[in-house]
Amino acid sequence: MPESQSRRLAAILAADIAGYSALMGADEARTVRDLKGHQAVVLPMVGDFGGRIIDTAGDGILAEFPSVVNAVKCAVAIQSKMAERNAAIEPERRMQFRIGINIGDVVHDEARIYGDGINVAARLEGIADPGGICISGKVYDEIMGRVDLTCQDIGEQQFKNIARPVRAYRVRVNSAVRAEAPTLALPDKPSIAVLAFENMSGDPEQEYFADGMVDDIITGLSRIKWLFVIARNSSFTYKGKAVDVRQVGRELGVRYVLEGGVRKAGNRLRITTQLVEAETGAHLWADKFDGSLEDVFDLQDQITDRVVGIVEPSLRRSEVERSRRKHPENLGAYDLYLRALPYMASVMPADARIAAGFLDDALKLDPNYIAAKAFRAWCHEICFTTEPGFVEAERNAGVHHARAVIASSTDDATALAIAALPMLHLAKDHEAALSTIERALSLNASCATALYMGAHVHAFRGNSAVATAYAERALRLSPFDPLLYEAHLALALASLQTERYDEAASRLAKAVQANSGFSTLYFFCAMVLGLAGRADEAAPIARRGLELEPGFRSRVIFEFGLVPAILDKLVEGARKLGLPE
Repeated sequence: MPESQSRRLAAILAADIAGYSALMGADEARTVRDLKGHQAVVLPMVGDFGGRIIDTAGDGILAEFPSVVNAVKCAVAIQSKMAERNAAIEPERRMQFRIGINIGDVVHDEARIYGDGINVAARLEGIADPGGICISGKVYDEIMGRVDLTCQDIGEQQFKNIARPVRAYRVRVNSAVRAEAPTLALPDKPSIAVLAFENMSGDPEQEYFADGMVDDIITGLSRIKWLFVIARNSSFTYKGKAVDVRQVGRELGVRYVLEGGVRKAGNRLRITTQLVEAETGAHLWADKFDGSLEDVFDLQDQITDRVVGIVEPSLRRSEVERSRRKHPENLGAYDLYLRALPYMASVMPADARIAAGFLDDALKLDPNYIAAKAFRAWCHEICFTTEPGFVEAERNAGVHHARAVIASSTDDATALAIAALPMLHLAKDHEAALSTIERALSLNASCATALYMGAHVHAFRGNSAVATAYAERALRLSPFDPLLYEAHLALALASLQTERYDEAASRLAKAVQANSGFSTLYFFCAMVLGLAGRADEAAPIARRGLELEPGFRSRVIFEFGLVPAILDKLVEGARKLGLPE
């Protein structure tokens, strides 16, 4: 190492302004002026806590501290001071720092410092919430017991150009810088509050429209039985007030908040909605809906339908991510169930067996966990239909779990919808499969899973009109759903039934695109192309299917519970292509 350089252990604080480019784009002169005003207050605080400013390029701050405790205390003080200053500024002009802190070996020379310790701090800053602080596991280990803070473990993070994963923690800044309002404990299942939508039109008549729509959304969400929904009387206490969703989460004891607004322009309405994780303020989903005032009640129903339909899969994805961040020793039956769900997406046996392990562990903890039983039944169905030999033990176990779900008094529409699949493919009990789908939809007409699975069951039974209606409604309600391929498969079978082979092939191509790891979709697509006289196109698709499922035999088609009008055509297509029998 050159004489001008030295190496030492240091705590590094990296900060920048969230959304700075957008602020500059809106008003460059004012943004620069505001930034200088904030820096004049914030930068001296680094020295107050024994730190040294290394760089202040653009909107960023890079500082070094000999004490990691002081580095964290400085970050908390900065965020507290910024919160005070922002309180007097209109929301669209507020600046919020994101701060990352790491401790590591850094190299000093005459002009600067560098090293992985700094790079990690910068990466942590990048994943911090606006107004928040993110620290590395090394920092967490050093400050615990020495600083009165609450931290949230967000798991190992793989950062660009950093060789090893870094465990990261979010510092709960609000709890550190001010006394919080009374906090309600979270219930033992996901929870949500729907706030009164803001009337941004200035038209009092739209107040009734907005309130009525929120009432309907609350009612619709209440049909999702795995979700705890706050009653209207509680969530509407915030109506007309400027509130932080984190405050709402604490005061109502909810994990998620749905908020929105209504704006009128002439004879048109625009409704905006957003789903927010209350603890972090992170946006999980947002959308806007436009419609005419000519039939305002129909518009209200349409929007309610779509919001309820898309909130459920959005929440489920968020819950899966939340479970992944938990330590294995802290997992309950619900967490184990959530960990199984991503492995169901491919609909292939290797992943299904991983999911089955989580589900079996969940059922050991809670033998009456209906949702876990439903997905365990689906695991058996996947293994039976995509592994060689058609193992009867898989069939019997799948039917056993599915019948247990249906025989229960469950009001979980998703669990019932999943159980319908093994009843169709394993038990060949078509009436039970169809009635189970209807039962699920009677519990929650906006359950996307029930609509996707309903499209599947009705398509396999040759009920093309119902299958098409369910598929189209599912695509409208939840267009980015993991079960998207089911809608395209159902529409393809409806086309196949009336010998519209090219149309069916086009739909199956979309199904493959939606789930490129599911071998059955490739085989169905190849068979349909064979029927359409497009054998050259079918051959590489069939080969890809065989790569995914080397043990495939076309006789599996007879195990799917297909009506003869569809079954006979697929068998003919398989023979034309010479697929293994």
